[in-house]
Amino acid sequence: MASSSTTVFASVVGLALLLFVGSGSAQLNTNFYSKSCPQLQETIYRVVEAAVRREARMGASLLRLFFHDCFVNGCDGSILLDDTSSFTGEKNANPNRNSARGFDVIDSIKSAVEKACPGTVSCADVLAVAARDSTVLLGGPSWNVKLGRRDARTASQSAANNGIPPPTSNLTRLVSRFNALGRSGSGDNNLAPLDAQSPTTFDNSYFGNLVSRRGLLHSDQQLFSGGSTDSIVRSYSGSQGAFRSDFVSGMVKMGDISPLTGSQGEIRRNCRRPN
Repeated sequence: MASSSTTVFASVVGLALLLFVGSGSAQLNTNFYSKSCPQLQETIYRVVEAAVRREARMGASLLRLFFHDCFVNGCDGSILLDDTSSFTGEKNANPNRNSARGFDVIDSIKSAVEKACPGTVSCADVLAVAARDSTVLLGGPSWNVKLGRRDARTASQSAANNGIPPPTSNLTRLVSRFNALGRSGSGDNNLAPLDAQSPTTFDNSYFGNLVSRRGLLHSDQQLFSGGSTDSIVRSYSGSQGAFRSDFVSGMVKMGDISPLTGSQGEIRRNCRRPN
């Protein structure tokens, strides 16, 4: 069964191997919508569950959207914006063109959330929760998602081109990019399982493939090529628990990258365009 060229593992390998360091955002918290939208978690999960049931690799696609959103000017929902007359957005940037997917699912989630809690929940937070739910539905770990992000009013194609490491990256470039964030896929529509044993399941087989020198993309195998991350790859290859624990830590900390909070940005009613 083929998976997209950005399976669960390609989406998060940087998070798992080059874990973010630094403090979290004090303005985000897990109870942000507890009074204003108490049904939020259930509403999002229901739509994500239906989407993953229809197509298992959609879970990896939603996880990748969150990754690509946070790596470009922070977790602000900017990847979801269509181009306008005033800016060229991120959807057709090289790392996203013909490969970023799941936008229709986010639209469906946002529509359901707007019916339940109009004008309350940001698209950035919808994406963050959808990424967690996708992981769970593929057999991965759960975590409490910190919320309170607001949405960007603009997006930048050039920032996306420069901010997301391409699959040709060497280890030095990968580490440098993560460090540049202060914490720590190529644009095509080809289908190829980066993890042939379990392409639509969240497990640690990907790392075993790297140890066996069977990484599909150059940037994957660079993580096990005689460099500083070899020991981490071996650790994750031999311990599902270590991988899952560090993955959760990486996801929580990635979600803290430069969120818009307070009066910054806006709460978009349609994730594809500013209000």
